Amino acid sequence: MTSSAASTTRADIGELRRLKSLLPPELQSWVMVEATMAVNPPLITCEEVGRDQVEVQIDLARWDQLAKDQRNLLFWHEVARIQNDTIPKDGWEMAALAIGLGGAVGELWVQDGLLLLLAVALCGFSGYRLYQRNSGDKIIKETIAADEKAIALATRFGYTLPNAYKSLGSALKSLIDQSPNKRQRKKYEARLQALKVSASEAKSKSRAMRGEEGRA
Repeated sequence: MTSSAASTTRADIGELRRLKSLLPPELQSWVMVEATMAVNPPLITCEEVGRDQVEVQIDLARWDQLAKDQRNLLFWHEVARIQNDTIPKDGWEMAALAIGLGGAVGELWVQDGLLLLLAVALCGFSGYRLYQRNSGDKIIKETIAADEKAIALATRFGYTLPNAYKSLGSALKSLIDQSPNKRQRKKYEARLQALKVSASEAKSKSRAMRGEEGRA
């Protein structure tokens, strides 16, 4: 039993080190790769853990169920989010919303119309900014953009373009099959559909380029 636990721990540490080696050199000094300690965590995610540090967090128990190529592309998707600067951040909007709500309640008590108006305006503006930041369409666009960049990262690390598309596509299919959450499945399905369109466009472009080379 102890030997089995030790073997699992060594395997987990080895996988984290392997993933760390898949970071582009320019990210290796400030992006960490760690096993998540959260309850019911996402398979993989990333977040800021300091002013100049980002951590990629992985649920290793579920992670190990995926093929190596699938893991690689899902990891590069998170790397792409970091490079695109689209990971969640603690913005000023929540603080401003709290201040505005607190001010509005206070001004109702003292009945200062001008300050009440300012507090309500602050609530409205910060609430609108939160809505913009968490808009479903915006998140989907950012996620699809990260998939495109993950494909480019894969080719940078030696994948052929068809294999990169194939690996990410199969990873998304696995996530669709494994996800019990209908809303989350729809997000994966949207990503997979966009990936198929991108793969088809890349294939057509490649054929056109070969045709031009043949005529030359």
